[in-house]
Amino acid sequence: MKRATHAVVMTVAVLSAGGSALAQSASQATIAANQQVPQSLPFGDTSDFEDAKRGFIGTLDDPAIRSDAGQVVYDAGKFDFLEASAPDTVNPSLWRISQLNAINGVFKVTDGIYQVRGLDVSNVSFIRGKTGWIIVDPLMSIETARAAIKLLNERVGALPVSAIIFTHSHLDHFGGSKGVPGYENVPVYAPVGFFEEAVKENVLAGNHMARRANYMYGNILDKSPTASLSSGLGLTTSVGIGTPTLIPANHTITGGADGGPQTETVDGVQIDFFFVPDAEAPTELMFYLPQSKALMQAELLNHSLHNLYSLRGAKVRNGLLWSKYLQAMIARYGDDVQISFGSHHWPTWGNERIINYWKGQRDVYRYIHDQTLRLANHGKTMLEVGEDLKLPDSLYRQFAVRDYYGSVNHNAKAQYQLYFGWFSGNPSELNELPPVEEGEKFVEYAGGADAVIAKARVDYAAGQYRWVATALNHLVFADPGNTEAKNLLADTLTQLGYQAESATWRNFYLAGAKELREGIQVPPEGAGSADIVRAMDLESFLDFLGVALNGPKAAATGPLSFNLVMPDTGDKAEIGVENGTLHYTLGEIDPKAQATVTVNRSVMDQINFAGRDMADAIKTGDMKVEGDESVLGKFFGLLDKFDPNFPIVTP
Repeated sequence: MKRATHAVVMTVAVLSAGGSALAQSASQATIAANQQVPQSLPFGDTSDFEDAKRGFIGTLDDPAIRSDAGQVVYDAGKFDFLEASAPDTVNPSLWRISQLNAINGVFKVTDGIYQVRGLDVSNVSFIRGKTGWIIVDPLMSIETARAAIKLLNERVGALPVSAIIFTHSHLDHFGGSKGVPGYENVPVYAPVGFFEEAVKENVLAGNHMARRANYMYGNILDKSPTASLSSGLGLTTSVGIGTPTLIPANHTITGGADGGPQTETVDGVQIDFFFVPDAEAPTELMFYLPQSKALMQAELLNHSLHNLYSLRGAKVRNGLLWSKYLQAMIARYGDDVQISFGSHHWPTWGNERIINYWKGQRDVYRYIHDQTLRLANHGKTMLEVGEDLKLPDSLYRQFAVRDYYGSVNHNAKAQYQLYFGWFSGNPSELNELPPVEEGEKFVEYAGGADAVIAKARVDYAAGQYRWVATALNHLVFADPGNTEAKNLLADTLTQLGYQAESATWRNFYLAGAKELREGIQVPPEGAGSADIVRAMDLESFLDFLGVALNGPKAAATGPLSFNLVMPDTGDKAEIGVENGTLHYTLGEIDPKAQATVTVNRSVMDQINFAGRDMADAIKTGDMKVEGDESVLGKFFGLLDKFDPNFPIVTP
């Protein structure tokens, strides 16, 4: 187990000057801000470190997990720098949670329950069944799942896998599915709608979401005290070089009557499943193990404030619903529970401690939800709500609800958006100029680029980083070739990152600074999520084609129609393009269509993911076109190819 100190000792960073591609020093304003943090939080409480180390059995001899080709997929050793004390370039509270996340290996939770933590952004849990291991949430990629299972079998005991449970539809909880030995032949439990949500989650908006996720998780940043050191929920993700996969569930959890449990016996173990949708994930389950008095909390309970809106881009989540699910657990199991363990972070033991923990988590989501609406009903706008809403001291001083992953600020804005949308009601904000045009007028009003930079330097020296970032962002969008402006904005974002308690905010700030200095950073390419896209049903696949359809070009081209028949899956559909939109009817064939295309789904996957040429597929007879063959060429010519590395901090 990696050693992790919880002492908070401020040290002066000896780094290069800001404005270059090298590491930047903490400013005096940042040093002062970070020195204030330990005064407002109970850093003397070491119980989290004791819990995070409790039950430690062992860890990997080599912290680098590699793909079959020898590429490093995940390397916990890159975070060894966290064994030191907090430097000036990191908020001490963020340093503390990062140290906790760096504690890695296989741990005994209680008799018959084990976890591997710190070998991906999420945990994988193991429950001893009658004949083998019940695996809960097999991490994010094949490679890390294999490494975790191998570690368990070596250090605890080698058993076959007897079942798999997916708690919810986010990639870090099912992506390692095909790294589980014998996954094809075991029962797989998941909440209703899991498969559909899993394949849709990052597909229709996937290109944009993936680009922002590289900022959010620090995928384009080095791992160091001046770069990325955590994601808040864990250290970092294995996606990139790692191979994410998906298998369908064959046992569905829908919940019991009146919100009670759906009780199943899984390999001899009684499990009380609870269906908890539309809070942390569109579809999710928690479960209780009566024989162990243990709640598997999935991701509704963490040792961090979670997201009511994810900065990578996602549907807004409902804090009221989230809070009610936790209240239901307190009401049902509050007198009985002795262990609470989950998909991230470390477990909590002891009834009194667990109930205090659950209540803090319950109340923070309810407080943010209710107080957002209270302030909004007083006429506050989204930005004002985010600025004004502060937690009461009884919540503020709990490490388990600090801003490590979500934040009070952006969660409050999310609840405003949930009810009121993007518009504040002020007509001046109803149809604002886009960034470039707005930036040009801002610079003009300010007296030109030199005047903006001169004023920004004064405010930068005074530590007014939020306003400096706003002003310089206008200038960069008005004049993206202005290197002085970009470097000063990069310095500004760096200081904001150094002060951030939220790992995701820090990663966003520092990723933006890096791209301002060095240009767009292309993350390492790996296997990608082709396996997940292959798993899409025909309806989801056609919906994605509708997103890729270039509407203006399609409208100018005129109507198109063709039938699609896939013999290997039994799917068929009539497909049309009209008024710049794609429409379809599943299970039907239009005898008046301009063409009928017959192709196996497996061949279509070869064309989409293996680079096979469509003309070659037609030539070999793997794709047959009856009618006007040119229709197919016209249709595919109307589909946009999305650039995965579009600019964010420049026009």
